[in-house]
Amino acid sequence: MRKFAILLAAAALVLVAGLGAWQRPFREYPGIEYNTFPLPQDYREKTEWAFARLMYPQAYGSRGFRNRNGDWREGNSMWTQDYPRADRHFSQAIRRLTRLHSRSVEQPVNLDDGDDVYNWPWLYAVQTGQWRLTDPQALKLREYLLRGGFFMADDFWGESQWLVFLDSMQRVFPDRPIVDIPERDPILRTVYDLSDRYQVPGARYLQTGVTYKCDGCPARWRGIYDDKGRVLVAMSFNSDLGDSWEWADDPNYDEKFSALGIRIGINYIVYAMTH
Repeated sequence: MRKFAILLAAAALVLVAGLGAWQRPFREYPGIEYNTFPLPQDYREKTEWAFARLMYPQAYGSRGFRNRNGDWREGNSMWTQDYPRADRHFSQAIRRLTRLHSRSVEQPVNLDDGDDVYNWPWLYAVQTGQWRLTDPQALKLREYLLRGGFFMADDFWGESQWLVFLDSMQRVFPDRPIVDIPERDPILRTVYDLSDRYQVPGARYLQTGVTYKCDGCPARWRGIYDDKGRVLVAMSFNSDLGDSWEWADDPNYDEKFSALGIRIGINYIVYAMTH
């Protein structure tokens, strides 16, 4: 039995080493909010998990595109909202609150980069009410999710952004409905009990005192499931969890919002790694 355990452990090490060998190396891009951000000393450390942020082309006419060349692959577009401050703050929280060996820096992931996306079991995108996946990207994201990946879509608000989000997501899964996540779903109980959820505001709340970005926009926690009842896609619609991570160290941003945003993110990660 002990020999079998040793062989199993050795095989696991080979698998992890193999995945690491095929992952694209760490890379940084200019963001629409941050162009310089200090690198942690351990940013090159090999770990079992990293915050993977989806790079994507923007929908026609969407705001926030600041790249002079108009090339989303060079950063300075909406996929960089909150980046990399939110990613690194949240990664610190994962290190402190779980036993998951998390990298201190994020990984931008481009669906056009061959098979690279399959190396990252959890994928996050912000401002998905302003994205527009190409058909090959939608197909790649579908395959990634059906192979066991998990996708979290965050910080999109109101009916108009919902429709933009749907334009791409329905090309990813034309055959799967989007539903409200049931209260007793394991994803809401995996680590923390998330029965008390509320709208998580963006940083503008610090100036306005208002948690919503549009009238009649209550927080909704939605998902897409596979045939076995596993959540493939989790959506924080009408909430901004990215800002709750980004401003977690700001005493003016209410702790209750960062606390909820971090708990939701950790539940989604641990669920993705165990289901």
